[in-house]
Amino acid sequence: MKNTYTTNLNLSQIDLGLLILRLGAGGLMLTHGTPKLLRLFGGEEIAFADPFGLGMGITLALAVFAEFICSILIIIGLGTRLAAIPLMITMFTAAFIIHAADPFGRKEMALLYLIIFTVILITGGGKHSLDYHWLKKRK
Repeated sequence: MKNTYTTNLNLSQIDLGLLILRLGAGGLMLTHGTPKLLRLFGGEEIAFADPFGLGMGITLALAVFAEFICSILIIIGLGTRLAAIPLMITMFTAAFIIHAADPFGRKEMALLYLIIFTVILITGGGKHSLDYHWLKKRK
């Protein structure tokens, strides 16, 4: 109980926290990316927001890349910092462009994901990631 209010850093706890953050955020983001992946490769006509004028198909493919592929990379901790960038861009776009006129509650989830992926960009994957193990072998 005495460790509950300490300000000392415990690196093993931080690494465990980063693992939980990566698994949780990546896994939950997959629930958004998987339906988009199925829509992208389904036979139906693509109807998707196109805020940058790239075309609905390209915009959907970029969202699938971020929300599906990059989420998997975050989960396994491979290229973690780089994988966080497309997710941050996607969440920024969702919050401030797609839902710009919506009330706060509508953009709240995108903002939460944006914060989480920003933390992952800053911290990296931690000790329980493929990044760590591969970089450790290189040294």
